[in-house]
Amino acid sequence: MQQIAKDFLTRCFAPGETIALLLRSECDGKMRQRVVTLEQATDVRYLNWLAYQNHHGVNLYAAANPLRSGSRRRTKESIIAVRHIYIDIDVDGDARLAALRASDGVPVPSAILSTSPGKYQALWRVEGFDFATQEDMLKRLASAFGGDPACTDCNRVLRIPGFYNWKYTPAHCVAVEYPSDATYRPADFRLPESSEFAALPLRRNTRLNGSHKDTHSEHDWAWACHELAQGKDAHKLTHLLAEHRSDKPNPLYYAQRTIDIASARQWLLEGAPLEDVITMLQVRRDAELPAAQCCARAREIATTAQRMISRKKFA
Repeated sequence: MQQIAKDFLTRCFAPGETIALLLRSECDGKMRQRVVTLEQATDVRYLNWLAYQNHHGVNLYAAANPLRSGSRRRTKESIIAVRHIYIDIDVDGDARLAALRASDGVPVPSAILSTSPGKYQALWRVEGFDFATQEDMLKRLASAFGGDPACTDCNRVLRIPGFYNWKYTPAHCVAVEYPSDATYRPADFRLPESSEFAALPLRRNTRLNGSHKDTHSEHDWAWACHELAQGKDAHKLTHLLAEHRSDKPNPLYYAQRTIDIASARQWLLEGAPLEDVITMLQVRRDAELPAAQCCARAREIATTAQRMISRKKFA
């Protein structure tokens, strides 16, 4: 838990930077704010304290951008630089995240947080943005992909992965994946003005309406499900799919995720308990990912497959 949070904060901020943390009690709504350096926030004793607070029903957040040294509050004026572009997807999350992944208008996200079932926050690590450009881009993202229009401030907070979201019963452990290590500039985002979102171009001509023909990704999905059902080796299938989809920004990531979700779906349909599916996914990728990240990723993929099956049952 603490290691996942530490990895996330270390990826998001540079050594010596000042960051803002927000602690909100789910039971009474009381909020506390802490302004600390990255080193303080990632110290083992401080992380243990945060874990203690979270264990007792406190939701944990971090500001998306660093603060000026000496700041005491998380105000717009205290933000020193734009470090992230982000979107908060609260409604129809799986479909809207799929549209975001498929779009040619945005690069591959630096991080995707699963904040609760079917709800996500996507972040892009950026440079070269001023505050006005960032705010405009946040509005464009929200308009393009159905994100929360309120999440367009430079001092916005995001949930910290590795900790529990106590808004739900049972509490949901916030998971994270890192599709890209790139740092992006304004030119990498090719979104039209908010009023022009009639139809964004999608990678490989993917469409989202119900009458379209099978897309390349759908063919990949059908192929993966068929091959796995025939007992083919998942690692070999992953490498075959990655080679076949060299058009993807991150072919290996795309292939791993496709094969793993298809595997999880098959295991669940065969009657395997969810926790066993999570364990099998961890074992499959434990040589490729750090232990904490591997665990969080396996749980997110297994629950995604579970939701896919549930939607089919009740469609």
